[in-house]
Amino acid sequence: MSDKKLPGGPSGHVDSFARDHLPPKAEWAEMDYASLPELAAYPDRMNAAVELLDSHVAAGRGERTAILFGDLQWSYAELKDRADRIARVLVEDMGLVSGNRVLLRGPNNPMMAASWLGIVKAGGVCVATMPLLRARELAFMVEKAEIRHALCDAALADELKGCQERAPRLETCLYFSATGEEEAEVDRLIRDKQAGFDNCDTAADDVALIAFTSGTTGQPKGTMHFHRDVLAMSDCFPKYIFDARPDDICTGSPPLAFTFGLGALLTFPLRHGAAIAYFAGPPAPETLLETIGRHGCTALYTAPTMYRAMLDVVDAHDISTLEKCVSAGEHLPKPTWEAWHDTTGIKIIDGLGSTEMIHIFVSASGDDIRPGATGRAIPGYEACVVDDDGRPLPPGEAGNLAVRGPTGCRYLDNPERQAAYVKNDWNLPGDVYAMDEDGYFWYQARADDMIISAGYNISGPEVESVLLDHDKVQDCAVVAAPHPERGHIVKAFVVLRDPADANDGTVKTLQDFVKNEIAPYKYPRAVEFVDDLPRTETGKVQRFKLRQQEEAKAGAS
Repeated sequence: MSDKKLPGGPSGHVDSFARDHLPPKAEWAEMDYASLPELAAYPDRMNAAVELLDSHVAAGRGERTAILFGDLQWSYAELKDRADRIARVLVEDMGLVSGNRVLLRGPNNPMMAASWLGIVKAGGVCVATMPLLRARELAFMVEKAEIRHALCDAALADELKGCQERAPRLETCLYFSATGEEEAEVDRLIRDKQAGFDNCDTAADDVALIAFTSGTTGQPKGTMHFHRDVLAMSDCFPKYIFDARPDDICTGSPPLAFTFGLGALLTFPLRHGAAIAYFAGPPAPETLLETIGRHGCTALYTAPTMYRAMLDVVDAHDISTLEKCVSAGEHLPKPTWEAWHDTTGIKIIDGLGSTEMIHIFVSASGDDIRPGATGRAIPGYEACVVDDDGRPLPPGEAGNLAVRGPTGCRYLDNPERQAAYVKNDWNLPGDVYAMDEDGYFWYQARADDMIISAGYNISGPEVESVLLDHDKVQDCAVVAAPHPERGHIVKAFVVLRDPADANDGTVKTLQDFVKNEIAPYKYPRAVEFVDDLPRTETGKVQRFKLRQQEEAKAGAS
């Protein structure tokens, strides 16, 4: 392992806010920059957008397809031209100084991708935000990251204007259309810009993006990632697990504002010379399947919820070109993996990552997959299971997952959270796992999803996995509900395939089903039928909201 001194030399940023607000290096996890030849070869000076995009054009691959969107098709050269012109708009029209943070808003589309690349080429620090965020949430991010500039899809203008009213620090906001070919401000400005751009000479350890956590446990937290981190995530999982190829055409549902989506649907394909297929409108099962058929997609990235939803309609679509499927964002239940494999013949690659670590660090593919297990530490990373004092646990014992490698947690100005996430030189993502003798990690629960009832430790996700195996259940979430005698009980919130089945008889059927599948003490003593579950925009169930709801009920009684 290396020490905590990073390569990179003097910062390429004039605005030093990002470096000034990194946690002290002594509070970072240990990082290994030499475990793979790709990582060891990174230069001290690098601009991630140049490595991802310009390098292909310089190598004569500019005519390769980069982006597909309906009837629109951009080559790598055309994508570079758009990104260069956007970088000019940022510097020449918006007054961007390298190191300034830039709020970026938009659904996944060509100009959203070009804008991300343009911000990074110009030396800006990209703060991409989920399309469904409201003005209050955006204002929090603007104040936390001290953001002055914003680029936004014109379709999302209303909430950004509301953000400006709440956070006047946000001085300049310009809007673009999905393709850059309409009459939004950025569309008009880039038409008059000269081709080419003098890319910012950033250090490998200059901050390229600040990604805010998706809020599964409350207030979002800013996580800071370097130019080298963007390259590392694009060199580890895609090459060694996903088997990225230049002839891949990738599509999926995660937003580019979510680091899962940033890698899956921008940096991974670009790093390996592949293409990305975006689509208009919100992701839906039919939309994803139609996109695969229309563009001949070979790879799909989405969450377990979407795989379950697509099972009902996949037979009506041609997905014969699809070869690789990746699931991340939340635990992939074994019944979902088996049902997708039985229906399509494709083995879903499960991946565990975190916003704090930027992307996937535990996974497996092909014949290495063990259904029900998340996988092993991917090349470049190491992982283990530790107790609450940080001592390694033997195989088979459940404890806290600990991981480290070429990326790591660096919260934006949040010492309390930094101290909780990084302990004894390891990152602790907050997952409870057991590791077997072969190094495979078996998911137990999020640390805060473990239910303690009458002295028993019960994994909420384990109960969920069983319920999802019942043919009446479309979706579910299991949490702890306060109880005067048992402390807490297991409560299941269930979305039924047929709402007409919402009755006491179905409650008993589901309870008996769980009792018959796993230890009887784990069965849900309370079942509530709901129309849907609270989720973040990235698809994660917000179980903390359900827990808070139950605690409020108990407090009022």
